[in-house]
Amino acid sequence: MSQQKADIALIGLAVMGQNLILNMNDNGYVVCAFNRTVSKVTHFLENEAKGTKVIGATSLEDMVSKLKKPRRVMMLVKAGQAVDDFIDKLVPLLEKGDIIIDGGNSEYQDTTRRCKSLEAQGLLYIGTGVSGGEEGARHGPSIMPGGSPAAWPHVKDIFQSISAKANNEPCCNWVGEEGAGHFVKMVHNGIEYGDMQLICEAYHLLKDVLELSPAEMAQVFDDWNKEELNSYLIEITRDILKYKENGEFLLGNISDAAGQKGTGKWTAISALQYGTPVSLIGEAVFARCLSALQSERVEASKLLSGPKASKFTGDKKKFITDIKLALYASKIVSYAQGFMLMREAAKSLGWNLNYGSIALMWRGGCIIRSVFLGNIKDAFDKNPKLKSLLLDDFFKSAISKCQDSWRHVISVAVTSGIPTPAFSSALAFYDGYRTSHLPANLLQAQRDYFGAHTYELRNNLGHFVHTNWTGSGGQVSSTTYQA
Repeated sequence: MSQQKADIALIGLAVMGQNLILNMNDNGYVVCAFNRTVSKVTHFLENEAKGTKVIGATSLEDMVSKLKKPRRVMMLVKAGQAVDDFIDKLVPLLEKGDIIIDGGNSEYQDTTRRCKSLEAQGLLYIGTGVSGGEEGARHGPSIMPGGSPAAWPHVKDIFQSISAKANNEPCCNWVGEEGAGHFVKMVHNGIEYGDMQLICEAYHLLKDVLELSPAEMAQVFDDWNKEELNSYLIEITRDILKYKENGEFLLGNISDAAGQKGTGKWTAISALQYGTPVSLIGEAVFARCLSALQSERVEASKLLSGPKASKFTGDKKKFITDIKLALYASKIVSYAQGFMLMREAAKSLGWNLNYGSIALMWRGGCIIRSVFLGNIKDAFDKNPKLKSLLLDDFFKSAISKCQDSWRHVISVAVTSGIPTPAFSSALAFYDGYRTSHLPANLLQAQRDYFGAHTYELRNNLGHFVHTNWTGSGGQVSSTTYQA
């Protein structure tokens, strides 16, 4: 066997790693597979990778010796310490210009740190989001690479050939510097949390207000999937609702305590850090936290009162359409908030993000793939400096058409005692965003009253003043700063 025959190495043979290797193999690349537990490499070569050009390595040294230069080493290992541990072991084995790629869900700050550290040692680093689950990894994921720009030409062909395609364009392009790729993946996952929560709220209303059967709800989601809500998550919701085991619908038997791995929480924390009102994703994360208080909720359900249950007497068909439009309008707000967060982070960190390109990357392969993302790409193509998707003509008109239904659905939910935190926070954000004068003038006065924090007058913005509200507070003010 001649040395240096592999185009790329991949470390980590869990399901995502194995499927990415097989995807690369299908696209004509020779991949060297390595796993810390070496027996997994042997098992993979004898089973899933049997009959392919995939080669194995028995150690990191062996793996590095089998790579073409510049060496490309991709890791798909657990985020955090495991990534740093592998980097520390790889650095002494690599040469200037070699490339390390982290394809896991790392925190973007970690990626920025690793990128700077490795560049100082003459190595190139890429932190890339990979979305689409195991199916996407096998047949075409959405890939969001960022890091050392000099590394991109060396991985571009591999990444774009294995990625999903939307209108024959790869759902993969260079995102930006340092941790930009992982930041964009984090926002993608936050939007995914929001989409899932919105769909769950629609399901709750269909089930408990309209009292539809699982089969009827499956039909509703099937209908929605043929219209403006056409998306992967609507499609799988239809399939879940239809699914039976031993003759009964499975969904009703699944526990209602939701888990999470942290990327939605990271998005909400970033929103607070950058002062961007990404309220819907925050509510989606908190909804999962509330669902986890399962035993408390069961106890509270016996002790706390709410509206008396009553049969829905309106037009069911019309209310189903109202729910669809409320879901669509809320989804627009969620994406608008996500793109606002990316814009704020890019401004703060000096990244050059292409928002239309990001929408295209999410158009196929990933969990939030939907027809709707094509409209987002069009909006940013038309105006790359667009401040908010809500200001684009297409989305402005869409929200206008949805608005009455959106408000009606939330009011029915409130009077029925059905929690709709994501629907409601989306509408609250929309109403706040379109309000020229918010009551924060009172808030500023309160802050100045109790803490001498100062305020600006409408006719003299930029000039901060303090009022001695009580006559005994004095004229000295606290330092002004922007949080």
